[in-house]
Amino acid sequence: MNSRQRRGVILLLLSVLCALGAFAGVLSVISDVESKVGPEVTAYRLAKEVPAYRALDESVVEKVRIPKRWLPPTAVTDPGEFTGKIATNPLKKGSLLQTDMVTDQPELREGEQEIAIMIDAATGVAGKIRPGSSVNIYATFRDRKENEISRVIVSNARVIDVGELTPITKEGDGIDRESEAVPITFALNTLDAQRVAFAESFAVNVRLALVAPGSDAAIPEEERTYTLVGDR
Repeated sequence: MNSRQRRGVILLLLSVLCALGAFAGVLSVISDVESKVGPEVTAYRLAKEVPAYRALDESVVEKVRIPKRWLPPTAVTDPGEFTGKIATNPLKKGSLLQTDMVTDQPELREGEQEIAIMIDAATGVAGKIRPGSSVNIYATFRDRKENEISRVIVSNARVIDVGELTPITKEGDGIDRESEAVPITFALNTLDAQRVAFAESFAVNVRLALVAPGSDAAIPEEERTYTLVGDR
Protein backbone atom coordinates (compact mmCIF):
# COMPACT_ATOMS: atom_id res chain seq x y z
CA MET A 1 0.00 0.00 0.00
CA ASN A 2 1.56 3.25 -1.10
CA SER A 3 1.35 6.58 0.73
CA ARG A 4 -1.59 7.85 -1.36
CA GLN A 5 -3.66 4.78 -0.49
CA ARG A 6 -2.77 5.11 3.17
CA ARG A 7 -3.94 8.74 3.15
CA GLY A 8 -7.21 7.64 1.49
CA VAL A 9 -7.81 4.99 4.14
CA ILE A 10 -7.07 7.45 6.94
CA LEU A 11 -9.43 10.04 5.45
CA LEU A 12 -12.13 7.38 5.06
CA LEU A 13 -11.72 6.34 8.69
CA LEU A 14 -11.85 9.97 9.80
CA SER A 15 -15.04 10.48 7.78
CA VAL A 16 -16.63 7.43 9.40
CA LEU A 17 -15.60 8.65 12.85
CA CYS A 18 -17.02 12.12 12.14
CA ALA A 19 -20.27 10.60 10.92
CA LEU A 20 -20.52 8.44 14.02
CA GLY A 21 -19.81 11.46 16.18
CA ALA A 22 -22.47 13.52 14.43
CA PHE A 23 -24.98 10.69 14.76
CA ALA A 24 -24.18 10.36 18.45
CA GLY A 25 -24.63 14.09 18.82
CA VAL A 26 -28.04 13.97 17.14
CA LEU A 27 -29.11 11.10 19.39
CA SER A 28 -27.90 13.07 22.41
CA VAL A 29 -29.94 16.15 21.35
CA ILE A 30 -33.06 14.04 20.72
CA SER A 31 -32.66 12.32 24.08
CA ASP A 32 -32.19 15.68 25.79
CA VAL A 33 -35.29 17.14 24.11
CA GLU A 34 -37.38 14.09 25.01
CA SER A 35 -36.20 14.28 28.61
CA LYS A 36 -37.25 17.95 28.75
CA VAL A 37 -40.54 17.59 26.86
CA GLY A 38 -41.72 14.26 28.23
CA PRO A 39 -44.75 12.26 27.07
CA GLU A 40 -47.68 13.96 25.38
CA VAL A 41 -51.30 13.80 26.57
CA THR A 42 -54.62 14.66 24.96
CA ALA A 43 -56.19 17.96 25.96
CA TYR A 44 -59.16 19.91 24.59
CA ARG A 45 -59.26 23.29 22.89
CA LEU A 46 -62.37 25.35 22.09
CA ALA A 47 -63.24 24.93 18.41
CA LYS A 48 -65.83 27.72 18.58
CA GLU A 49 -66.96 30.46 20.93
CA VAL A 50 -69.30 29.31 23.70
CA PRO A 51 -71.60 31.81 25.47
CA ALA A 52 -71.68 31.84 29.25
CA TYR A 53 -73.95 29.25 30.89
CA ARG A 54 -74.37 27.17 27.75
CA ALA A 55 -74.01 23.39 27.92
CA LEU A 56 -70.80 21.89 26.50
CA ASP A 57 -70.25 18.70 24.53
CA GLU A 58 -67.60 17.33 22.18
CA SER A 59 -68.99 19.32 19.24
CA VAL A 60 -67.54 22.57 20.62
CA VAL A 61 -64.01 21.30 21.27
CA GLU A 62 -61.12 19.75 19.37
CA LYS A 63 -58.44 17.39 20.62
CA VAL A 64 -54.83 18.58 20.86
CA ARG A 65 -51.65 16.77 21.90
CA ILE A 66 -49.57 18.67 24.44
CA PRO A 67 -46.50 17.60 26.44
CA LYS A 68 -47.71 16.59 29.88
CA ARG A 69 -45.12 18.69 31.68
CA TRP A 70 -46.33 21.84 29.91
CA LEU A 71 -50.00 21.21 30.60
CA PRO A 72 -51.66 23.34 33.33
CA PRO A 73 -52.86 21.22 36.28
CA THR A 74 -56.43 22.43 35.64
CA ALA A 75 -56.45 21.39 31.97
CA VAL A 76 -59.30 19.09 30.93
CA THR A 77 -57.98 15.75 29.62
CA ASP A 78 -61.18 13.66 29.74
CA PRO A 79 -64.52 14.38 27.98
CA GLY A 80 -66.32 13.41 31.18
CA GLU A 81 -64.91 16.53 32.81
CA PHE A 82 -66.95 18.86 30.59
CA THR A 83 -69.73 16.92 28.85
CA GLY A 84 -73.13 18.08 30.09
CA LYS A 85 -71.66 20.91 32.14
CA ILE A 86 -72.10 24.61 31.45
CA ALA A 87 -69.60 27.38 30.78
CA THR A 88 -69.06 29.66 33.77
CA ASN A 89 -68.09 32.56 31.48
CA PRO A 90 -67.96 33.26 27.74
CA LEU A 91 -65.32 30.93 26.26
CA LYS A 92 -63.16 32.12 23.38
CA LYS A 93 -62.33 29.98 20.35
CA GLY A 94 -58.81 28.56 20.61
CA SER A 95 -58.68 28.64 24.42
CA LEU A 96 -57.43 25.54 26.21
CA LEU A 97 -60.38 24.11 28.14
CA GLN A 98 -59.78 24.02 31.90
CA THR A 99 -61.84 22.70 34.79
CA ASP A 100 -62.46 26.16 36.25
CA MET A 101 -64.19 27.19 33.00
CA VAL A 102 -67.11 24.80 33.53
CA THR A 103 -69.54 23.92 36.28
CA ASP A 104 -72.42 21.52 36.89
CA GLN A 105 -75.82 22.48 35.57
CA PRO A 106 -78.37 23.50 38.22
CA GLU A 107 -80.53 20.53 39.18
CA LEU A 108 -84.23 20.34 39.89
CA ARG A 109 -85.23 19.92 43.50
CA GLU A 110 -87.95 17.59 44.72
CA GLY A 111 -91.38 18.81 43.60
CA GLU A 112 -89.97 21.16 40.96
CA GLN A 113 -90.39 21.08 37.20
CA GLU A 114 -88.81 22.99 34.35
CA ILE A 115 -90.81 25.54 32.42
CA ALA A 116 -89.42 27.91 29.79
CA ILE A 117 -90.98 31.11 28.46
CA MET A 118 -89.81 33.78 26.03
CA ILE A 119 -88.96 37.08 27.70
CA ASP A 120 -88.69 40.23 25.63
CA ALA A 121 -85.04 41.25 25.61
CA ALA A 122 -85.90 44.95 25.74
CA THR A 123 -88.02 44.67 28.87
CA GLY A 124 -86.80 41.54 30.58
CA VAL A 125 -83.25 40.47 31.26
CA ALA A 126 -80.70 43.04 30.06
CA GLY A 127 -77.97 40.39 30.28
CA LYS A 128 -77.93 40.33 34.09
CA ILE A 129 -80.06 37.25 34.76
CA ARG A 130 -78.14 33.99 34.78
CA PRO A 131 -78.65 30.37 35.84
CA GLY A 132 -78.94 30.32 39.63
CA SER A 133 -80.45 33.82 39.77
CA SER A 134 -83.69 34.44 41.65
CA VAL A 135 -86.29 36.67 40.03
CA ASN A 136 -89.77 37.97 40.65
CA ILE A 137 -92.06 37.43 37.68
CA TYR A 138 -94.47 40.28 36.93
CA ALA A 139 -97.36 40.04 34.49
CA THR A 140 -99.54 42.86 33.22
CA PHE A 141 -103.14 42.00 32.29
CA ARG A 142 -105.93 44.10 30.76
CA ASP A 143 -109.40 43.70 32.25
CA ARG A 144 -112.75 44.01 30.47
CA LYS A 145 -112.73 47.78 30.97
CA GLU A 146 -109.30 48.01 29.35
CA ASN A 147 -107.72 48.83 32.69
CA GLU A 148 -104.25 47.37 33.10
CA ILE A 149 -103.32 45.46 36.25
CA SER A 150 -99.78 44.47 37.13
CA ARG A 151 -99.29 41.52 39.46
CA VAL A 152 -96.42 39.52 40.90
CA ILE A 153 -97.37 36.02 39.79
CA VAL A 154 -94.27 34.25 41.16
CA SER A 155 -91.74 35.52 43.67
CA ASN A 156 -88.18 34.21 44.03
CA ALA A 157 -88.40 32.02 40.94
CA ARG A 158 -85.14 30.12 40.37
CA VAL A 159 -83.58 30.46 36.92
CA ILE A 160 -81.85 27.31 35.66
CA ASP A 161 -81.07 28.29 32.06
CA VAL A 162 -80.83 31.38 29.88
CA GLY A 163 -81.05 30.78 26.15
CA GLU A 164 -79.80 32.74 23.18
CA LEU A 165 -81.32 35.91 21.76
CA THR A 166 -84.03 34.93 19.29
CA PRO A 167 -85.86 37.12 16.73
CA ILE A 168 -89.65 37.17 17.26
CA THR A 169 -92.66 38.93 15.79
CA LYS A 170 -94.91 40.78 18.24
CA GLU A 171 -98.53 41.43 17.35
CA GLY A 172 -100.36 44.46 18.67
CA ASP A 173 -102.99 46.93 17.45
CA GLY A 174 -103.08 45.15 14.11
CA ILE A 175 -99.36 45.82 13.52
CA ASP A 176 -96.63 43.18 13.53
CA ARG A 177 -93.34 44.39 15.01
CA GLU A 178 -90.00 42.64 14.88
CA SER A 179 -88.35 42.18 18.26
CA GLU A 180 -85.96 39.90 20.13
CA ALA A 181 -86.59 37.60 23.07
CA VAL A 182 -84.63 35.26 25.29
CA PRO A 183 -85.91 31.85 26.42
CA ILE A 184 -85.67 31.65 30.21
CA THR A 185 -86.09 28.30 31.99
CA PHE A 186 -87.33 28.24 35.58
CA ALA A 187 -87.54 25.55 38.24
CA LEU A 188 -91.04 25.92 39.73
CA ASN A 189 -93.62 23.95 41.63
CA THR A 190 -96.79 22.94 39.78
CA LEU A 191 -98.92 25.92 40.82
CA ASP A 192 -96.27 28.51 39.96
CA ALA A 193 -95.62 26.78 36.64
CA GLN A 194 -99.32 27.09 35.84
CA ARG A 195 -99.25 30.78 36.73
CA VAL A 196 -96.30 31.37 34.42
CA ALA A 197 -97.90 29.41 31.57
CA PHE A 198 -101.12 31.40 31.97
CA ALA A 199 -99.26 34.70 32.00
CA GLU A 200 -97.30 33.84 28.87
CA SER A 201 -100.54 33.03 27.06
CA PHE A 202 -102.78 35.87 28.24
CA ALA A 203 -100.70 38.65 29.76
CA VAL A 204 -100.06 41.87 27.87
CA ASN A 205 -96.49 41.71 29.06
CA VAL A 206 -94.28 39.56 31.28
CA ARG A 207 -91.25 41.05 32.99
CA LEU A 208 -88.55 39.78 35.32
CA ALA A 209 -87.07 41.60 38.31
CA LEU A 210 -83.74 40.35 39.59
CA VAL A 211 -83.75 39.58 43.33
CA ALA A 212 -80.64 40.45 45.34
CA PRO A 213 -78.51 37.38 46.20
CA GLY A 214 -79.44 35.92 49.57
CA SER A 215 -82.77 37.74 49.67
CA ASP A 216 -85.74 35.37 49.73
CA ALA A 217 -88.29 37.47 51.60
CA ALA A 218 -91.87 36.90 50.48
CA ILE A 219 -93.73 39.84 48.96
CA PRO A 220 -96.75 40.82 51.11
CA GLU A 221 -100.08 40.13 49.45
CA GLU A 222 -101.07 43.82 49.50
CA GLU A 223 -97.95 44.62 47.44
CA ARG A 224 -98.39 41.92 44.81
CA THR A 225 -101.00 43.77 42.73
CA TYR A 226 -100.78 47.26 41.24
CA THR A 227 -103.24 49.40 39.31
CA LEU A 228 -102.80 52.96 38.15
CA VAL A 229 -106.27 53.78 39.49
CA GLY A 230 -105.34 52.60 42.95
CA ASP A 231 -102.15 54.70 42.89
CA ARG A 232 -103.92 57.98 42.29
